[in-house]
Amino acid sequence: MKSVTLPALHQSTAASLASLSEQTARYVEAGLSGAPNTAKAYASDLRHYSHWCQANELEPLPATVDTLAGYVTYLADAGKKVATLQRHLSAINKAHVLRGLYCPTDNKQFKVLLDGIARVHGIRQKQAPAFTLNQLKRLVREIDIKTVAGLRDRAILLLGFTGAFRRSELSELNLENLCFTEECVIVSLARSKTNQLGQHEEKAIFYSPEAKVCPIRSLQAWVQQLGRETGPVFVSLRKGERVTQARLSDKSINAVVQRYLGPDYSAHSLRASFVTVAKLAGADDSEVMNQTKHKTSAMIRRYTRIDDVRQHNAAQKLGL
Repeated sequence: MKSVTLPALHQSTAASLASLSEQTARYVEAGLSGAPNTAKAYASDLRHYSHWCQANELEPLPATVDTLAGYVTYLADAGKKVATLQRHLSAINKAHVLRGLYCPTDNKQFKVLLDGIARVHGIRQKQAPAFTLNQLKRLVREIDIKTVAGLRDRAILLLGFTGAFRRSELSELNLENLCFTEECVIVSLARSKTNQLGQHEEKAIFYSPEAKVCPIRSLQAWVQQLGRETGPVFVSLRKGERVTQARLSDKSINAVVQRYLGPDYSAHSLRASFVTVAKLAGADDSEVMNQTKHKTSAMIRRYTRIDDVRQHNAAQKLGL
């Protein structure tokens, strides 16, 4: 077996991945590329960056500080959010790392520029709004479950909310991932945004006293409609409400949420609403994280949407 040594990141491409055994090189690339959805976003950002460099007769790789400064200034002046700029820079940095090149994103002068952009344009991200529990119950009760689409959509909304699922997780869910018990249904996840190494994770979904808004009964009704034991849980429908075996995309999951909640909401609202409703009900961060699979309490605070200052306020507990 060929003896190999992992390359230093500052070496050229020829002296790095190309010098490794085929198997080792594959693992190194997997470690650098990240999750599929992230890689897709990075590829789009890099195309945009390359086109800008071409239009301005600049070399995209290796980038100079002046090139990066010009690019982020262009993005900021075009009204792009600070978070978008940071994502573009992450993509550019990753492209340099993959090629064994130095990227000046950590240059002190460049960081001053980024701080200035953040001060001028602000750093608050637009977040998916949360709905209340009463809102969800009301709209779910009104879904026509005599239709196949209604049966499916009800299951998506209730499972997505009670499981704090991402839309990609709902899209990728298979029947083999579901284990129904007398107490709950256990949903197994092989991989997620916060679990890119594929460690085994589980979520528990519990019964609701009201059958119409019960996530387990809704899921059971949909699974019965599918009439099979393997394959994707949520699928598209043909005309005449005929069930297909084509997995529902994450974009279609988002469309389902907006169909019932309105265009201001998104599939991410299911997850944000779970956190908000749970916190208002008195759940501590560790309980919430057990379902969301967040790694830190900081993310729970970011996801909590409490817009009314009267809610969850310690001033109510002063005892005066």
